[in-house]
Amino acid sequence: GRLEPRHFGVQVGQVNTSEGGILQNVTEVIIHPNYNPMLGAPAGGDVALLKLEAPIMLSDRVNLVTLPHPGLRVPAGTRCWVTGWGNIRFHVPLPVPHHLQEVEVPIVENVVCRWKYREINTIVKEDMLCAGSPGRGVCHGDSGGPLVCNWMGNWLQVGVVSWTQRYCHPEFPGVYAQVAFYYRWILCHVSSSP
Repeated sequence: GRLEPRHFGVQVGQVNTSEGGILQNVTEVIIHPNYNPMLGAPAGGDVALLKLEAPIMLSDRVNLVTLPHPGLRVPAGTRCWVTGWGNIRFHVPLPVPHHLQEVEVPIVENVVCRWKYREINTIVKEDMLCAGSPGRGVCHGDSGGPLVCNWMGNWLQVGVVSWTQRYCHPEFPGVYAQVAFYYRWILCHVSSSP
């Protein structure tokens, strides 16, 4: 069905989903035109923007990350961080109190990642990047989470968790929507929004 703003709320400043916390109302969901819901995330275009009803108040628990410029290519091996509330292993959900998990993951060379996924007849597209190492990565339920790198003293959001091998196999890196690829699209919508 259609994604209506009323279906969403954005939790701010909490690390446990079971605690509730302040939910910000969403007034608009902007899905990238290349995203095909019939084909899902591996087909690409797996990014969306949520317009909030009111500005977020920054604090010691709520802060901003920077968008990477379109030309930025984070070198393979760069250590970055991904966070999420997804499964901790295949079919093993995050236990109560559902505390936000984080893991340090290296950026994986796209050529290496494409070769790995070619083994299972899956294509890693140009708008994607890969990160992870054996036993360190993302699983079901982490989708939409940020991949951030400390780049020359600034925290950049270089990726958005998109998909991974079906069984969250530790030998397969996670695949992310590459934020730099969508920089102009994001900026277009953000700068045109009151």
